[in-house]
Amino acid sequence: MANPPFNVDGVDKEKIKDDPRYPFGLPSNDNANYIWIQEFYSALNDNGRAGFVMANSASDARGSELEIRKKLIKDRVVDVMIAVGPNFFYTVTLPCTLWFFDKGKRQTDRGNKVLFIDARNIYCQVDRAHREFTPEQVEFIANIVRLYRGEPVETASGSEDMLKEKFPEGQYADIPGLCKVATTEEIEAQGWSLNPGRYVGVARKDEEDFDFMERLQELNEELERLNTEAAELEERIRENMEKLMNS
Repeated sequence: MANPPFNVDGVDKEKIKDDPRYPFGLPSNDNANYIWIQEFYSALNDNGRAGFVMANSASDARGSELEIRKKLIKDRVVDVMIAVGPNFFYTVTLPCTLWFFDKGKRQTDRGNKVLFIDARNIYCQVDRAHREFTPEQVEFIANIVRLYRGEPVETASGSEDMLKEKFPEGQYADIPGLCKVATTEEIEAQGWSLNPGRYVGVARKDEEDFDFMERLQELNEELERLNTEAAELEERIRENMEKLMNS
């Protein structure tokens, strides 16, 4: 398990360009997210698992990062992706994504699948600026993964009622707004994105249940993602113009 620093810049790539820990190549942009991700990947044996926290932007990053992400997905190591809402950190308000690798899944029927979970609406409000998961909520999220993997569920922390509400048959099922299993083909159709929101969709709500602040938060997160893509596209255009001017 790891919680690396997000969006680190200033990495001296010349010193690590031939390092075997980065089998899918180094990102061309000044961002260490996919350097960290490959370090976790390379640390695993053939049956190893890893779980780590990563900036939301890494799930949809374009350019060289997209190419690295595509190779990771094709290598059948990405097992579970979980979206977490904002205010779970005490130093920053940014939302994040939990990544889970499992090299052993290549030999199972999950080899060409990824489980996406949107846990942004699962939290306990500690105070106005901070949230956390209760033991029951952690157990519930873990049980979604256990059901997906065909493993026995655990209810010692009290998640039995949550399980019965969402999975009354005691078996995994895609639930709009909560979880979705996507194939490699479906992920390719989404531009190799690993953003759970692109797959899980939105749960149906009655009009009286509409939460303005929640919807505003969702739109703000989408705007952040689009701004990131726009900045990356602008950088690529600038690089291409420089090459044309110098050719």
